[in-house]
Amino acid sequence: MKKLTVVYDACVLYPAPLRDLLMWLAMTDLFQAKWTNKIHEEWMRNVLKNRPDLTLAQLDRAAPFHDRTKQLMNSHIKDALVTGYEYLIPSLTLPDADDIHVLATAIHGKADLILTFNLKDFPDFILTNYKIYAIHPDEFILELIDIAETIIIQAISQHRMNLKNPPLTIQEYLNCLSNQGLIETVEVLKEILL
Repeated sequence: MKKLTVVYDACVLYPAPLRDLLMWLAMTDLFQAKWTNKIHEEWMRNVLKNRPDLTLAQLDRAAPFHDRTKQLMNSHIKDALVTGYEYLIPSLTLPDADDIHVLATAIHGKADLILTFNLKDFPDFILTNYKIYAIHPDEFILELIDIAETIIIQAISQHRMNLKNPPLTIQEYLNCLSNQGLIETVEVLKEILL
C-alpha cells in the first residue's frame, strides 16, 4: 500500500511551533513529508520579513540557526527533500504564480496532499487534474488522529515534553496550538489530554 505523501508549504513551516509539531508527526512514519530547498528559503525569508525588530547583525546571527533547522529537517525525515521538479514550473498555472513551485514539487514528488493555510491559492479545479488535494493543517491533524489516535497523541505529547524554553503545561501547549490555527484539533485534544 502506498504511503500518503504530503508536501509542506512554507506557510506551515513558520512559525516554529507548528513546524516542530509537523516534524514530530512526520516522524511517526504514518505519511511521507516532502519539501524543497525553495520551500525552505521561503519560510526562512518569512521569518526575517516578520521580524522587523531584528537588526541586520541579529539577522546574520540567526541565519546559522535557520540553516541548522533546515539541515535537521532534511536529516530527520528520510526522502523529504524533493529535487528536479523545476522542469514542470513553466507548464503550470495557479492563482498566485509564487506557489507554482509547490505544485511542481507535489507533482514531481508524487504527493497526495499539499499542507497549507492558503487553500484559495491551490484550487481544487486545478489540483484534481494531478490527483492532489490541498488541506489545512487543522483538518490534516484531525484526520491523522482519526486514523491513528494513539500514535498521534504520543507524537503530540513528545513534542510538548520536548519544549524546554519555556516548558509548557498542557493548557499552555493547547493555547499555543490554537494560536497556530489548529482550533478544531485543540478541541479534540482537550477531550483526550485534559
